[in-house]
Amino acid sequence: MANLIEIKINEVNLRGANLDKANLKNANLVRVDLMGANLREANFEEANLKEAHLEMAHLEKANLTKANLRGAYLPRAQINEANLMNAHLEGAKLVKAHLEGANLAGSYLFMANLEGANLSGANLTMADLEEANLRGTHQLTIDQLSKVKTLHKAKLDRELFVSLKTKYPALFEVLLKTIIYLNILIKFHQF
Repeated sequence: MANLIEIKINEVNLRGANLDKANLKNANLVRVDLMGANLREANFEEANLKEAHLEMAHLEKANLTKANLRGAYLPRAQINEANLMNAHLEGAKLVKAHLEGANLAGSYLFMANLEGANLSGANLTMADLEEANLRGTHQLTIDQLSKVKTLHKAKLDRELFVSLKTKYPALFEVLLKTIIYLNILIKFHQF
């Protein structure tokens, strides 16, 4: 098990790397190419993976708590049973990703693209899905979506949209907290 706490490597090609169970807590991995890498059970807690390429990466049971995955590329990534609690996934590309049993509680998924992703058993409690694309997702239930923070301007399959809009209309309203949060991000140029 590699111990790479707080390592800083940006824009490096690590395609297919074997970092199984590696400790990458607080690592700075901006725009790193980890396509197809073995990252099973790796610790990425509070790591910066902004715009990282994780296409088809194996992140099963990885710890991504509070990780920065803004604009990250995760198409077809295996993220089953991973912990993404309070992770920042704004604009992340999760097309056809496998998120079965993943913990996305409190995650910020503003404008994330989850089209075709498998969300079977995923915990979405208080996840912010404003403007997220959830069309064509697999195993996504009304029960899961009823626990999110917001679905304001989210793209949903018609059947889910109609059911949720009828039972939980407040999920589609603008959140004052979201507006305040965005203003703070813009003010400090972190957006």
